[in-house]
Amino acid sequence: MNTCPIVSIIIPTYNRLLELAELLESLCQQTFQDFEVIIVNDAGQSVDEVVQLYPELPCKVIDLPTNELHVHARNTGVEHARGEFVMLIDDDDWIVPTHIQRMIHAVEKVDLVHSDVEIVDYIIEENRRVPVGRRLFAYHDNAVDMKVFSTFVPSGCLYRKAIHEKIGYFDKEMKHYWDWDFYLRVTEMFHVKRLPVASVIYNFSESSENESKKMDSMRIHLDRLSRKHQLGFLPTKNFYLLLEEPDMKRREAKSERIWDGVGVHSRWKTKLVGQ
Repeated sequence: MNTCPIVSIIIPTYNRLLELAELLESLCQQTFQDFEVIIVNDAGQSVDEVVQLYPELPCKVIDLPTNELHVHARNTGVEHARGEFVMLIDDDDWIVPTHIQRMIHAVEKVDLVHSDVEIVDYIIEENRRVPVGRRLFAYHDNAVDMKVFSTFVPSGCLYRKAIHEKIGYFDKEMKHYWDWDFYLRVTEMFHVKRLPVASVIYNFSESSENESKKMDSMRIHLDRLSRKHQLGFLPTKNFYLLLEEPDMKRREAKSERIWDGVGVHSRWKTKLVGQ
């Protein structure tokens, strides 16, 4: 008899085989293993060759016929989730070995828990990503401040799937700010907790296609978010410059840093080197 896992891990992906392999490698190393992995391939190149390298992971691959972008892919993953809890994570991020275990413990008395992160810059060497820079991203999540600039990082967050029964799925109209919108909708009805440990390794490399770098295309979605939640005018600013402003420095919080700074050695790298 198939029993449902406690956690459903949702990974939207599009043409990032090397990065996806590193994420799967980090999932193999988790101290908590009662989870399923739902990989939603957004009409990109096949991920089967990577997934087959990790037969011990209970992976389900959903191949979308057309590219509908990341919000739709996440919604598709949630629709197929069987766990009591959902954990979101981007295909180019990964988590330290104790991440899920600590998140499960932290979510016992709340509905959604999110951790701090290490923002990392990589270079590619010998078919693997090598970290060359890191920055702690840890901020207090005061309700007023979170309506000015969101410091909620969805990668690695863990929440009760039942939340979607009350608020619906992720809003596809909020392409760049779907996570901020989700956070605001959740906090209106549920209990949210920040876990002060930087256990998510978040890619923000110069060469990456991170959506939060696309300044020119963000304005329309920011205005849409502002209207939806009555936030007033919100400026789009350079991410790193914004973090140095006095209001953001005031929001900085202490966090436990547990990552050793070493990148992931995935089986995909070993496979490529052996060819």
